[in-house]
Amino acid sequence: MVKQRTLKSLTRAVGVGIHSGQKVELTLQPAPPDTGLVFRRVDLCPPVEIPVTAASVCDTRMATTISPGGDPGGPKVQTIEHLLSACAGLGLDNLIIDINADEVPILDGSASSFVFLLQSAGIQQQDAPKKFLRVKKPVEVRQGEGKKLMWARLEPHHGYTLSFEIEFDNPAVAATGQQFVFDMGSGAYKKEIARARTFGMTSDIELMRSRGLTLGGSMDNAIVVDDYKVLNAEGLRYDDEFVKHKILDAIGDMQVVGHPLLAAYTSFKGGHALNNKLLRALLADPDAYELVQFDDERAAPAGFAELAPAW
Repeated sequence: MVKQRTLKSLTRAVGVGIHSGQKVELTLQPAPPDTGLVFRRVDLCPPVEIPVTAASVCDTRMATTISPGGDPGGPKVQTIEHLLSACAGLGLDNLIIDINADEVPILDGSASSFVFLLQSAGIQQQDAPKKFLRVKKPVEVRQGEGKKLMWARLEPHHGYTLSFEIEFDNPAVAATGQQFVFDMGSGAYKKEIARARTFGMTSDIELMRSRGLTLGGSMDNAIVVDDYKVLNAEGLRYDDEFVKHKILDAIGDMQVVGHPLLAAYTSFKGGHALNNKLLRALLADPDAYELVQFDDERAAPAGFAELAPAW
């Protein structure tokens, strides 16, 4: 049987929110089978639980943000995608995430710090079958026209692959790899995807800061690009770090569906908003998906039954 997974022990992280600039404390702890991923705002009295679901997403403008029932005026947790990406990369199903602010700390701008924290706590299998959401027919969402066209698609696949293509009008970004395909069953998430950092253009950063955003952003937790080059002294971690970060984000955004996917995901110039729109379109059609489990591990896609190796 392919089993559900949680942590062996709790682990903590302290960092700053990239938009708020505020110090944030995060405690990640084990949870029983079928709990799912649940954030708990412990700074509120009484604490407010926010289960991670597609319907909980209330804002996708700068990051993926959730609130109870997707209420935009309710308590929220924003910038959840990097942590969720790490959970997906390690196959974690059940986790309670206590947080004392409304934004997950950015740490180094990638998912690698979260992967390290989760693996340091230890990952254990649970005596319950892992439930996969299997896509049964293609679902696609599109937005814009001409140069503004962007789209995202899910198609049936015995496994989980993600293909992303970017297109930025910037010489520094254009000089890097623009397309990447990643197989979640390869066991290479930590090596190929997790270290890819978020990025921003200097012109956009100045505008966002004037609006009270990216107050915690720096070259310690983001790639900063001007009109011609990458400004970070150490350069890029991957030759195609920009498109790999978009895949990292997509993995986290897709994880809000509450189950690991069995699908082929493809996106052209997409982002948080389009990813959530795609999930909602999928869930709106009961004939487009089904929940499955694998009582025989040999029937599961390659790489899906094994625990990720330690660092």
